[in-house]
Amino acid sequence: QVQVVESGGGLVQAGGSLRLSCAASGSRFSRNAMAWYRQAPGKQRELVAIITNDSSTNYADSVKGRFTISRDNAKNTVYLQMNSLKPEDTAVYYCNARFYYSGSSYYNYWGQGTQVTVSS
Repeated sequence: QVQVVESGGGLVQAGGSLRLSCAASGSRFSRNAMAWYRQAPGKQRELVAIITNDSSTNYADSVKGRFTISRDNAKNTVYLQMNSLKPEDTAVYYCNARFYYSGSSYYNYWGQGTQVTVSS
């Protein structure tokens, strides 16, 4: 059974930094992509950043230059370093793991979410 476990998050003042971690385990498929999404109250869940096995990355425009996604393939762990945080970054952050079993087809898994609150 695949597990996706997040850690980190919390309360920080504007301009501060936080680091989120997420470990995915239990899949027999090695090819994967891992991502962070966030959902603010009353808004849709949105992609923040994504990283593939070969460390190709993509970011939402709103976080480019402030957030950095990285991974440790040996541990199947992904990190999100968040710097220069703004009140509008306040949201529940969810880790997403996609394990590819054939071509572009994948199994999709979510973490439980972790709250990030940025005070002004």
